[in-house]
Amino acid sequence: MKERDILTIAVKAADDKRAEDILALNMKGLSLVADYFLICHGNSEKQVQAIAREIKDKAEESGLNVKRLEGFDEARWILIDLGDVVAHVFYKEERGYYKLEKLWGDAPIENIQNELSE
Repeated sequence: MKERDILTIAVKAADDKRAEDILALNMKGLSLVADYFLICHGNSEKQVQAIAREIKDKAEESGLNVKRLEGFDEARWILIDLGDVVAHVFYKEERGYYKLEKLWGDAPIENIQNELSE
């Protein structure tokens, strides 16, 4: 499966659980960790966990191996490692504190509008 297909699965899963400010950064050539970072947030710990669980479940249903899932119990910043895509699901305040978008400001933003429901 291509990395863009993995990103699409993660974006749609996050969107299904009403994640907010879903953003994908194209990390190709910038990071050895992944080709894409998916960043989004939820407004409660339960929502953050629901978003992360949905990403994990949809990835596994598609035959992907979830390499790592960290931070689920705390639900402040959950990292889901899908190999070529790493999803970062934040609690709203944590996202504002860590500002990954700014930290990786040189990474181009990937157009994911077609994957989002209107």
